[in-house]
Amino acid sequence: MTTFDDLPLRDGLRGRSPYGAPQAPVPISLNVNENTHGIPEVVAHDIVGAVAASIIGLNRYPDREFTELRQDFAAYLGHGMRAENIWAANGSNEVLQQILLAFGGPGRTFLGFTPTYSMYPLLAMGTSTRWIGREREKDFELSPEYIARVIAEDAPDVVVLCSPNNPTGTPLTLDTIRAAYEAAPGIVIVDEAYAEFSDQGTPSALELLQGRPRLIVSRTMSKAFAFAGARVGYLAADPAIADALRLVRLPYHLSALTQAAARAALRHSDAMLAVVDDIRAQRDRMSSGLAELGYRPYRSGSNFVFFGGVDDTSALFQHLFERGILIRDVGIDGHMRVTAGTETETSAFLDAMTALRS
Repeated sequence: MTTFDDLPLRDGLRGRSPYGAPQAPVPISLNVNENTHGIPEVVAHDIVGAVAASIIGLNRYPDREFTELRQDFAAYLGHGMRAENIWAANGSNEVLQQILLAFGGPGRTFLGFTPTYSMYPLLAMGTSTRWIGREREKDFELSPEYIARVIAEDAPDVVVLCSPNNPTGTPLTLDTIRAAYEAAPGIVIVDEAYAEFSDQGTPSALELLQGRPRLIVSRTMSKAFAFAGARVGYLAADPAIADALRLVRLPYHLSALTQAAARAALRHSDAMLAVVDDIRAQRDRMSSGLAELGYRPYRSGSNFVFFGGVDDTSALFQHLFERGILIRDVGIDGHMRVTAGTETETSAFLDAMTALRS
């Protein structure tokens, strides 16, 4: 049987493993930071209608500039954004990949602060960009002084700042992002995949875009919009960034069906985001419950909780799995991550954790 070793793979891919989170048919999946609340029925019907209407024209290529969708994203984001500030792709991972195709590549570097989203080094590998992972500070925080010093030392071509950070949930201050931009010689990406789950009043890096042409704010519809299966990500930046990404995108990369579905969802943004308050409440409930049980939950601006104090991560994973609950072992000794579920799912998780302590 043919294996990778029998193929003329690029040297940089040998010995590597593809990205993937454990998948299993369990009643409660709290391991991949999905929005566990789903899409409201009235919104679902409108999306179905929009997609059905677009089918009539599938004999033609879609709008390769996805102009109306970009206008809708700009209106949703506010902050003075216009269509020319927006770019979109099939999930925020493809957005990030396109950024590295344009600004990374052989001989260039991509810096992030670990632990962070595990796709970053894989995207670097796939684009032949050298990944530099620098450790975060105590309690997984990042200060303006530290981040500026590290970036100045490495002078990377592209910097990525995940805020709130995955897997730790740590948000960044605007001062920290400013310091990163001022120290960086190249592109600075602020990955705000979980921004909608931040506590109310938390500022977005969107406020910093004016006058900073090398700054990019990346977003996704996968999380707060409960649109993970639709694969829609986007960014806001200086219009010159979108011009650069046109050089590396595949032709007509956003299908007519994707554009129709995303536009329909955005028309109902208030309804789609109505569950965010409940998700925050369940996240905070998880944090409080874990702390009462003697674990160490870290502060989170996302829809998940990262917690320490786990004696045996494999044993805890198995204990919960046997009770139909899936959470994430992120490979950090003594720590695990759990997505905030519905009230029922959160109760089941906390009950299972309490049983372990009994």
